[in-house]
Amino acid sequence: MWDEKKSIALSKLGVLIFMLLILAAAVFAPWLVDWLVNFSQAHLAGKEPLFYITLYTGCIPAMLLLYELYQLLQRISRGEVFVPKNVTSLRRISWYAFLGGGICLGSALYYILFLLIAFAAAFAGIVVRVVKNVFAQAVELKQEMDYTV
Repeated sequence: MWDEKKSIALSKLGVLIFMLLILAAAVFAPWLVDWLVNFSQAHLAGKEPLFYITLYTGCIPAMLLLYELYQLLQRISRGEVFVPKNVTSLRRISWYAFLGGGICLGSALYYILFLLIAFAAAFAGIVVRVVKNVFAQAVELKQEMDYTV
């Protein structure tokens, strides 16, 4: 039967798989960029250095975001749900999403499709920010309840 532990384990596995994919993208960046430039009909020849800059700088907030997400899942799996550390992690996750969106927004100056990724990252950042605000309120309520008992 499917339960909360299995769900958290699956989420952690998903985070680890995405970490590996980001590392693979960094390792295989020369091949990926070459493939994109040759495959695209957007006349990208000569823009390879810009793609490298985007890819390598984008890996940093992506890996930090996934690390924070993994730490958040670790705490939740230990039963630490409405705690200040989770609010901090959610805040960081949202800022890493915004940072990645900013990198993609700047990269849209040379490749317009990065604009879609920038909007998706910003949207994710906003959603996580709302969840962070809910968690912050829950932490306050929990602390008030702990003091009244």
